[in-house]
Amino acid sequence: MNSTKFLRYLMVLVFSLNIATALADNSYLLPEAKVMTIDKSLLPNQVEEMKSAAQNYAAFWDTGEDVYAKKALAEDFIDLNLPEGRKQGPEGPLDASTWFRSVVPDLKAEIEEMFIVADKVILRLKFSGHFTGKMGEIEGKGQAILFSAVDMYTIEDGKIVSNWHLEDNDTLMKQLKQ
Repeated sequence: MNSTKFLRYLMVLVFSLNIATALADNSYLLPEAKVMTIDKSLLPNQVEEMKSAAQNYAAFWDTGEDVYAKKALAEDFIDLNLPEGRKQGPEGPLDASTWFRSVVPDLKAEIEEMFIVADKVILRLKFSGHFTGKMGEIEGKGQAILFSAVDMYTIEDGKIVSNWHLEDNDTLMKQLKQ
């Protein structure tokens, strides 16, 4: 093989590996905030670590793919306002997502706003989809759902160690009963 063919082959190989790495990393799927506010006292690498953790967790809720939650959540993750019946720790959100996706299989999550301040990331999220499953005694008829949530994460070493969250369950329940 002459040097020109070898260089072309090498360039194609490197390009292919870069694409494979990007696809395996799935970073192209991470949701972007429509509006971002960043504490100017934070270093750029701190901002990126914190933003990445929040985006991975939002990607988990957007896709239902556990890999994103595992990238985002610390092993000792704590839900600061644990809903009744949910397990504490990283397993809780994984179970919650599986259950809620049986109710709303096409669930999507968008980041409306992201605030990065000190060791916290605060997100205002918008969830949408169609109720085609069953929630308690209520059977879905395909009706659209659209509700909001606010999450506040404490980030340490690029991972979410705690989460406080508030979902607009009143709006959700009204839409489920339509």
